[in-house]
Amino acid sequence: MSTTKTQSNLYTIMEERKSVRVYDPAFKIPQVELEAIIQEATSAPSSSNLQPWRFLVIQDEAVKTELRAIANNQEQVETSSAIIAVLGNAEMYQQVEQIYTQNVAEGHMGEAQKDLMITNTLRTYPAAPLEVRKNIATFDAGLISMQLMLIAKEKGYDTVTMGGFDKEKFAQRFELPEHIFPVVLIAIGKAAAPAYGSSRLPLKDIARFI
Repeated sequence: MSTTKTQSNLYTIMEERKSVRVYDPAFKIPQVELEAIIQEATSAPSSSNLQPWRFLVIQDEAVKTELRAIANNQEQVETSSAIIAVLGNAEMYQQVEQIYTQNVAEGHMGEAQKDLMITNTLRTYPAAPLEVRKNIATFDAGLISMQLMLIAKEKGYDTVTMGGFDKEKFAQRFELPEHIFPVVLIAIGKAAAPAYGSSRLPLKDIARFI
């Protein structure tokens, strides 16, 4: 199976990507491919470029079996090649100096702008309520999750997102630090059955132009 499409069209990929729930349990994605998908997905935008996403990639079969019980017994947790748990970091501001120093090193901004961004971030984010920071991290995790799934499809893999799991039990099982919290699980692998199609509301019902 070829995992790279050299001539890819964004709109075709968007149309072809469906939520697949039946996977070939014998098909395994090499870890290097999973790493590449996540790395490419990190071009997604984030609030103040603080990149509050973290990932836990679960490939071990015994661990996936445990996770299935936490995830409402959803079959795809066990049969997919891997589960990519997308996590949020509520203390995203902690790495602001590293991020903006790298921005300077890569030529994206000058020292003065870097210092201003660091000052503004350290004044604003730590003072924000935890709920606000978690909302920011959750929003950004959603952006990278969609990007990740489109990249996976472009490489020939199938995905489905799962929000229906016990987040408290997940955090306990995987010993997440207090400021790291689960947002969504993404099953990734090779479809063993076609996904169901789904309708969309007409534009007139969802958009208003003024």
